Amino acid sequence: MQTSTLHKLKARAARLLENRMLQSGRVLEVRHWEPATMVEIDLHLPYADVQNWQEIPYIKFKVDEFTYRDYTPSGWDAETKTCTIYVDAAHKGPGSHWATSLKKDDAVNYLKVGTTRQSPEGTSAIIALGDESSMGHMLALQQMVLPRARFSGAVLIGNPEHRKQFEEYFWSPLQPIERSDVYGHHSMIQWVIQQHYDIAHTVFYLAGNNIMVNEVRKLLKQLGYPSSQIKTQGFWG
Repeated sequence: MQTSTLHKLKARAARLLENRMLQSGRVLEVRHWEPATMVEIDLHLPYADVQNWQEIPYIKFKVDEFTYRDYTPSGWDAETKTCTIYVDAAHKGPGSHWATSLKKDDAVNYLKVGTTRQSPEGTSAIIALGDESSMGHMLALQQMVLPRARFSGAVLIGNPEHRKQFEEYFWSPLQPIERSDVYGHHSMIQWVIQQHYDIAHTVFYLAGNNIMVNEVRKLLKQLGYPSSQIKTQGFWG
């Protein structure tokens, strides 16, 4: 009995603290790609300091009780304080359930806006390499780079319909490529080898599942690219 009461008191205290820290926003629109394992969500975040997003940000959204997931805003507009997030909902979990259940005008809560510490550096070519889980991250990088520097790269997308929709929907130099292995690193490595990038004037930005990111990083180092020219952001998944 005492253990149960103590647990309830701790949960109540945690909830009160959480409520003081949470900020809110509103869903403007939700688009479910077909098949609906990718969810595109437009948001209005009136309390976010969008004007000062100088590095690729992430937002720690509350997706369930005492449960949070980080998503990268892309396509943001500082004047209207709006942005878009992309949620890879192919795997079951609280984040996927939250994203697929959202509707227009729903409220969203988030704990904070943080930074990934990734920002484009002055260089003649920036190459972005990612997967479905980092689509927002890749598009955020594109927004920060263009038109002041050369930008290209690839995004691993397993579903052929999603690859088609990516090409039709976005104006982007990012190429959607087929995922032929579970984590995608073999597919990405094969694609990178075919590109013949200039070692002296190229910086890579890798984002996505940890295995893909780590394996592609190893390959780039084997090809002669120094660590200073390889920026990584790995996600568990």
